[in-house]
Amino acid sequence: MASLSYDLTLAGLAVGSAAALTGIGLIVTYRATGVLNFTHGAIAMICAYVLRQLTVEWHWPLPLATALTLLLVAPSIGLLLEKAVFRPLSILGGDPAQTLVASIGVFILLVGGAALIWGPGARADAPTLVPADPWAQLAVTAALAASVWAVTRWTRFGNRLRAVVDNRPLAVLSGIDADRVASAGWAFGAFTAGLTGVLLAPFVRLDPYGMPLLVMEVVAVAVAARMRSLSVAVVVALGLGVAQSQLTRLHPSGWAEPLLQAVGANLFVVALLIAALVLPGIGSQNTLPRTATARVPTPPGAWIVAAVLFLIPLGFAGSDLTTSVQVPALAVILLSLVIVTGRGGQISLGQAAYAGLGALFTALLTAGRFPGLPELPHLPALAVAVLLVAPLGLLTGWPAIRRRGLALALATFAVGVGVSRFVFAQPYATSGLALDRPAGFDSDRAYYVLELVLLAAALLFAISMRRGRMGRALAAMRDHEAGASAAGVPVRSLKLTAFVAGAALAALGGGMLGMGLRAFDPGAYDPVRGLLWFAAVVVLGADSLLGSLVAAALLVGLDAGTRGGVAAAVIGVLAVLVGRFPGGPYEALRAATARLNRRPSLTPLGRRTRAALTAPPHPPTRLPGVDPADDERTGASRAGPEHGSRRSGSEAATRPAADGEDGHTEAAPPPDRSHRAAPRLLTAHGITAAYDGFTALDRVDLSVPPGHITAVVGPNGAGKSTLFHCLAGTLRPESGRITFDGRDITRTPAHTRTRLGVARTFQQLAVFPSLTITENVQVGAEQGRVQNPESTAHATAQSLRLLSLHHDATRHHPAADLPTGTLRRVELARALAGRPHTLLLDEPAAGLDTAEVAALARVLRALAADGMALLVVEHDIDLVANLADTVHVMAAGRIITSGPPIEVLHRVTP
Repeated sequence: MASLSYDLTLAGLAVGSAAALTGIGLIVTYRATGVLNFTHGAIAMICAYVLRQLTVEWHWPLPLATALTLLLVAPSIGLLLEKAVFRPLSILGGDPAQTLVASIGVFILLVGGAALIWGPGARADAPTLVPADPWAQLAVTAALAASVWAVTRWTRFGNRLRAVVDNRPLAVLSGIDADRVASAGWAFGAFTAGLTGVLLAPFVRLDPYGMPLLVMEVVAVAVAARMRSLSVAVVVALGLGVAQSQLTRLHPSGWAEPLLQAVGANLFVVALLIAALVLPGIGSQNTLPRTATARVPTPPGAWIVAAVLFLIPLGFAGSDLTTSVQVPALAVILLSLVIVTGRGGQISLGQAAYAGLGALFTALLTAGRFPGLPELPHLPALAVAVLLVAPLGLLTGWPAIRRRGLALALATFAVGVGVSRFVFAQPYATSGLALDRPAGFDSDRAYYVLELVLLAAALLFAISMRRGRMGRALAAMRDHEAGASAAGVPVRSLKLTAFVAGAALAALGGGMLGMGLRAFDPGAYDPVRGLLWFAAVVVLGADSLLGSLVAAALLVGLDAGTRGGVAAAVIGVLAVLVGRFPGGPYEALRAATARLNRRPSLTPLGRRTRAALTAPPHPPTRLPGVDPADDERTGASRAGPEHGSRRSGSEAATRPAADGEDGHTEAAPPPDRSHRAAPRLLTAHGITAAYDGFTALDRVDLSVPPGHITAVVGPNGAGKSTLFHCLAGTLRPESGRITFDGRDITRTPAHTRTRLGVARTFQQLAVFPSLTITENVQVGAEQGRVQNPESTAHATAQSLRLLSLHHDATRHHPAADLPTGTLRRVELARALAGRPHTLLLDEPAAGLDTAEVAALARVLRALAADGMALLVVEHDIDLVANLADTVHVMAAGRIITSGPPIEVLHRVTP
């Protein structure tokens, strides 16, 4: 028994050593570049194939081939990726979403390239670099970890590395070459990946899909080390390896036996699930690159062309028609990613799991093997499978509530890997399982017609999720989550809804694919395929229904018409270029066409010359009493696009709106008084808040009375922003109460406060750039206190007119790339569209010029005169002095003085 324990421990140390190498490489790359290297497993696989090619196929000596592979090929791959892919992304801003997509794209490209070069089959003749004795591998791991630790602690490069990790911009300003540090990090990370691959290749299946996924499963050791501590990563890896080996000694009887066997064989997957779902996540941002269809309408006739192309396979026969059967099913699966990722902005790398569960549940239901349910015909079984899988979307939806960016990517990837390993790969779930087509649809042509009907239904469902109130709320959440919550959008429940709807669509597509293939094939739903689907949807237009159809046809057609792996290689190349073309190929083509069709602009001299040549022979008659300057401005506003576009945001905010074509003007209407109710008071009662031992608020009392403008001023660090966030609901105080109309709302979330009548704006603009100005305001009306569509439309129009945003040329313009003054008005109009009782304004004058500030002050005074309560946190003392009825001065987390602005500001200003 002791000998068995010793042998199992040695075997576990061998596995743990390989996992530790992966953890070391991932941590070094992440610390040097901030990139979670999804390509690590693919690089390991490529290096293992290269070593095999050199030794087995070309008969090179093993030492020479090893040196070439590990010291030249692997670091060269890392340097190439850093310079060609990730350095341009960092120059363009280092968007974590684009970096993630590019990393996945490289992974797919390398996997597809390996399948093209060496074929998709497994190889069992990889050379053995280190003896099977685990002490050798353990020695390699220990030496590598000690070397990295020594370099990072005791060398000049290590000091530079830590400086770049702590604050890259400051390190650059200090004269550190951050690009060189990043290159070194990528080269070392690729070296450890190659070392992992050549060590693992003799003991596992060497194929383009199996090894990359196997290496990525052990990312848990790096996550458990918080992507920082090498020693923790090594200890966790060795511990998991030994524990996994020791579990093979247990042989329980009954229902626990297959479960324990599955856990024993996949303990690193269990660790990945725990690390991704339970431990604190890494990364903070969750916005994906916005696609062209979020801003650019679909080309005319595109849907007709797509419909014709999808009908063409009805004229096929034989293997061509059999292959075409997969396209509509895959299109439905990709539509699920359009809902979750494209419209909702949530990274989801586990949709393949839900597609596979849809196929599996359909097969179990048709066979009468699903617990508690009778045997069902195929179509009812598919419908029930969709209903059963949809709630399972909470497996990824629930982590999405608190996790973003890389943390959410890991969580969804972990769910996909877990389902694949513990369900699809287990005999207790899939042994002896068959799946056929519905009665009457046995032939390929008949089944293809059925698929087209189901695809049409899925498209209608996706359209309903992307348009109207639901679609605008999802887009708002995608563009600016905090802004959406402030507008009244229930972000948490909306995320869950998106994931549940996505799981339902994926299950429908997976069941259709399984029936089309006439079998449940676990390989059709493996996690690597899920990464491929995700990348395909993102690069071809994540928010485009048409893009999902194109992606499905491309993925199936390329691999069917050529060698396997071509589709992955093509999608990988497009994903690598996502930093260059974040809107997808259509956006790049549209932008290139616009540049080619752009007419050259005239210089000032050229414009004066043209005006002189085209001027009338006699000057126009001027109406008596009209100021020439006013007449000139009016003429500018009526000029064509070249002249009219020069009007600044301040002019648009301060001038009255033009009314039709007769030149008359109308002032913005006063706020609608029909919704006014009894005054409601927002009050803070002794609230206290602290950060890491620092007291930001110390028993603060504050009231925001109706019909008044209350201002809070003070130096930086005085606690103004913390007080504002507590009142708005984005921060919960440690003690004290916040009441509104006598109701305790201390624990009420931000979106619920908005629906109660407490609206807010942001210091940093919180508009939704992919939505038009009107749609931005509609979100506020739909998610606020307005109860019916008629009132929503009226509130939207009222807010647009109040802020002079109701021109046809302006209100249908997307909010992206508009002047700051216009965006400030859009944000304020959105807040007012919800008909609030109390309005909280955080630095409302930030970024505005003098004229825009004056226009803003007039609007705020009108709102207060109408009975609204306003709280303004502002640094502009002149604005506060001219606007506020009451001023509170904060310092060191307390209100030190309050009163009328003239008295208070005179006491606190020199």
